[in-house]
Amino acid sequence: MNHSLGLKIIAPILVLGMSVVTPIFAEDTDNASPGSASSSMHKAGESMENAASNTGHAIKDTYHGTVTALTDTKITAKVKHALHEAELTEGGDIDVDTVAGVVTLHGTARSGKVSAEATRIAEKVEGVKAVKNDLTVAAK
Repeated sequence: MNHSLGLKIIAPILVLGMSVVTPIFAEDTDNASPGSASSSMHKAGESMENAASNTGHAIKDTYHGTVTALTDTKITAKVKHALHEAELTEGGDIDVDTVAGVVTLHGTARSGKVSAEATRIAEKVEGVKAVKNDLTVAAK
Protein backbone atom coordinates (compact mmCIF):
# COMPACT_ATOMS: atom_id res chain seq x y z
CA MET A 1 0.00 0.00 0.00
CA ASN A 2 2.91 2.37 0.67
CA HIS A 3 4.15 1.70 -2.87
CA SER A 4 0.93 2.98 -4.55
CA LEU A 5 0.85 5.99 -2.19
CA GLY A 6 4.42 6.81 -3.23
CA LEU A 7 3.45 6.71 -6.94
CA LYS A 8 0.45 8.95 -6.27
CA ILE A 9 2.77 11.53 -4.75
CA ILE A 10 5.77 11.17 -7.07
CA ALA A 11 3.86 11.25 -10.40
CA PRO A 12 2.29 14.69 -9.87
CA ILE A 13 5.59 16.08 -8.58
CA LEU A 14 7.38 14.85 -11.74
CA VAL A 15 4.72 16.38 -14.00
CA LEU A 16 4.85 19.67 -12.13
CA GLY A 17 8.64 19.66 -12.18
CA MET A 18 8.78 19.05 -15.93
CA SER A 19 6.29 21.82 -16.63
CA VAL A 20 8.40 24.25 -14.60
CA VAL A 21 11.74 23.18 -16.08
CA THR A 22 10.67 22.98 -19.77
CA PRO A 23 10.60 26.77 -20.34
CA ILE A 24 14.14 27.00 -19.01
CA PHE A 25 15.40 24.69 -21.76
CA ALA A 26 13.33 26.39 -24.44
CA GLU A 27 15.61 29.34 -25.16
CA ASP A 28 14.59 32.17 -27.43
CA THR A 29 15.68 30.93 -30.87
CA ASP A 30 16.47 34.45 -32.02
CA ASN A 31 19.26 34.62 -29.43
CA ALA A 32 20.25 30.94 -29.57
CA SER A 33 23.63 30.01 -30.95
CA PRO A 34 23.51 28.12 -34.27
CA GLY A 35 24.58 24.76 -32.82
CA SER A 36 22.45 24.91 -29.66
CA ALA A 37 19.78 22.40 -28.75
CA SER A 38 17.15 25.14 -28.90
CA SER A 39 18.15 26.08 -32.43
CA SER A 40 18.12 22.43 -33.51
CA MET A 41 14.69 21.86 -31.96
CA HIS A 42 13.36 24.98 -33.67
CA LYS A 43 14.68 23.78 -37.05
CA ALA A 44 13.18 20.34 -36.45
CA GLY A 45 9.84 21.94 -35.66
CA GLU A 46 9.95 23.98 -38.85
CA SER A 47 10.84 20.86 -40.84
CA MET A 48 7.86 19.03 -39.36
CA GLU A 49 5.56 21.94 -40.23
CA ASN A 50 6.87 21.98 -43.80
CA ALA A 51 6.42 18.22 -44.12
CA ALA A 52 2.85 18.48 -42.87
CA SER A 53 2.13 21.33 -45.28
CA ASN A 54 3.65 19.42 -48.21
CA THR A 55 1.63 16.34 -47.31
CA GLY A 56 -1.52 18.44 -47.19
CA HIS A 57 -0.78 19.86 -50.64
CA ALA A 58 -0.08 16.39 -52.03
CA ILE A 59 -3.40 15.10 -50.69
CA LYS A 60 -5.23 18.08 -52.18
CA ASP A 61 -3.51 17.57 -55.57
CA THR A 62 -4.35 13.86 -55.52
CA TYR A 63 -7.98 14.62 -54.74
CA HIS A 64 -8.27 17.12 -57.58
CA GLY A 65 -6.50 14.74 -59.98
CA THR A 66 -8.92 11.97 -59.07
CA VAL A 67 -11.92 14.24 -59.55
CA THR A 68 -10.58 15.31 -62.97
CA ALA A 69 -9.99 11.68 -64.01
CA LEU A 70 -13.50 10.67 -62.95
CA THR A 71 -15.02 13.65 -64.78
CA ASP A 72 -13.02 12.81 -67.93
CA THR A 73 -14.17 9.19 -67.77
CA LYS A 74 -17.79 10.32 -67.48
CA ILE A 75 -17.40 12.69 -70.46
CA THR A 76 -15.75 9.96 -72.56
CA ALA A 77 -18.61 7.55 -71.82
CA LYS A 78 -21.23 10.18 -72.71
CA VAL A 79 -19.51 11.05 -76.00
CA LYS A 80 -19.15 7.36 -76.95
CA HIS A 81 -22.80 6.78 -76.13
CA ALA A 82 -23.91 9.82 -78.16
CA LEU A 83 -21.84 8.71 -81.17
CA HIS A 84 -23.29 5.20 -80.94
CA GLU A 85 -26.86 6.51 -80.63
CA ALA A 86 -26.33 8.67 -83.73
CA GLU A 87 -25.07 5.52 -85.48
CA LEU A 88 -21.81 7.24 -86.36
CA THR A 89 -19.71 4.34 -85.15
CA GLU A 90 -21.30 1.91 -87.63
CA GLY A 91 -18.77 0.99 -90.29
CA GLY A 92 -16.05 3.10 -88.74
CA ASP A 93 -13.72 2.99 -85.81
CA ILE A 94 -14.05 6.15 -83.72
CA ASP A 95 -12.13 6.21 -80.46
CA VAL A 96 -12.66 8.86 -77.78
CA ASP A 97 -10.12 10.13 -75.25
CA THR A 98 -10.71 12.93 -72.75
CA VAL A 99 -8.06 14.83 -70.82
CA ALA A 100 -9.07 17.74 -68.57
CA GLY A 101 -12.35 18.14 -70.45
CA VAL A 102 -10.75 18.18 -73.92
CA VAL A 103 -12.13 15.37 -76.09
CA THR A 104 -9.99 13.88 -78.84
CA LEU A 105 -11.68 11.84 -81.56
CA HIS A 106 -9.36 9.53 -83.43
CA GLY A 107 -9.68 6.53 -85.68
CA THR A 108 -11.64 6.21 -88.91
CA ALA A 109 -14.92 7.80 -89.96
CA ARG A 110 -17.00 6.60 -92.96
CA SER A 111 -17.04 10.07 -94.55
CA GLY A 112 -16.17 13.72 -94.03
CA LYS A 113 -19.80 14.32 -93.11
CA VAL A 114 -19.61 11.67 -90.36
CA SER A 115 -16.37 13.20 -89.08
CA ALA A 116 -17.95 16.67 -88.85
CA GLU A 117 -21.08 15.26 -87.22
CA ALA A 118 -18.98 13.40 -84.64
CA THR A 119 -17.31 16.68 -83.67
CA ARG A 120 -20.67 18.47 -83.43
CA ILE A 121 -22.13 15.73 -81.22
CA ALA A 122 -19.07 15.65 -78.94
CA GLU A 123 -19.20 19.45 -78.49
CA LYS A 124 -22.78 19.20 -77.20
CA VAL A 125 -21.89 16.82 -74.36
CA GLU A 126 -22.00 18.47 -70.94
CA GLY A 127 -18.54 19.17 -69.50
CA VAL A 128 -16.68 19.14 -72.84
CA LYS A 129 -14.35 22.15 -73.03
CA ALA A 130 -13.06 21.51 -76.56
CA VAL A 131 -12.99 18.82 -79.24
CA LYS A 132 -9.95 17.84 -81.25
CA ASN A 133 -10.87 15.85 -84.35
CA ASP A 134 -8.06 13.55 -85.48
CA LEU A 135 -10.37 11.27 -87.48
CA THR A 136 -9.24 9.86 -90.79
CA VAL A 137 -11.91 9.57 -93.47
CA ALA A 138 -12.15 6.03 -94.85
CA ALA A 139 -11.32 5.59 -98.52
CA LYS A 140 -14.24 4.41 -100.63
